[in-house]
Amino acid sequence: MINIRKHTVFPDEFPEAWASDWGEDEYGLWMAFTYKGVKQVFRWCEPGMFLMGSPEDEPERFIDEKLHEVTLTKGFWIADTPVIQALWHAVMGNNPSQFKGEEYPVENVSWNNVQEFITTMNSMKAELKLCLPTEAQWEYACRANTTTPFSWGNQIDSLLVNFDGNYPYKNGRKSEYRERTIEVKALPCNDWGIYQMHGNVLEWCLDWYGQYDAYSVIDPIGPNTGGNHILRGGSWFGPGKDCRSASRDRDGSRVNFYNIGFRLARSL
Repeated sequence: MINIRKHTVFPDEFPEAWASDWGEDEYGLWMAFTYKGVKQVFRWCEPGMFLMGSPEDEPERFIDEKLHEVTLTKGFWIADTPVIQALWHAVMGNNPSQFKGEEYPVENVSWNNVQEFITTMNSMKAELKLCLPTEAQWEYACRANTTTPFSWGNQIDSLLVNFDGNYPYKNGRKSEYRERTIEVKALPCNDWGIYQMHGNVLEWCLDWYGQYDAYSVIDPIGPNTGGNHILRGGSWFGPGKDCRSASRDRDGSRVNFYNIGFRLARSL
């Protein structure tokens, strides 16, 4: 029997029928599915309110990070890692990644490629209800109740994040530049048990890119249309400033590159 300690707002059903494994640990509730021997764990994020974006005095911020209050009225499940190459290959029968390794994140995938993967998975097991996280869900899970530039505080190095350590954040100490991706659990997770939301690969989100246009919003899903989709998290290829919780990037739906991957979520 699971001893629930941390959570006050529970999923409607736990465990759900699709789950091959489930439990609770120091980070909270988790469930997992297993496909052809490859397991993907999801972490439960409670409903809540947070400040999305960055304050005007945050060093090296970008102009499109207007600080605003966001309320997420529903809890959601988000994958504890980016999708790994082993899972992509099991589902799609190929591996487009530049840097090969079963436990490395799949990369070189476009937003459209990701939609094909998700459609394929859901067609095999509809109750999975897989999707990409919204941009707001992504930042909420990345921050894990923090307001600092990174979930660990005001600074990072290559012991915490896989990025180009030649270009540290805010005049920080230079650290290792690995020049490639690494395994998805090679570095520490945040306080909600979620790995590598800072660095390694940029991650596609569901939303079209657009400016934040309100101080207080509820369950935002971004603009109805657009020319580019949101990418979050920075990557092995970029500087420290791009790995901040609030940093935003974007690209076209057909664009694929060896620093772009994705993380799954579940629609409710």
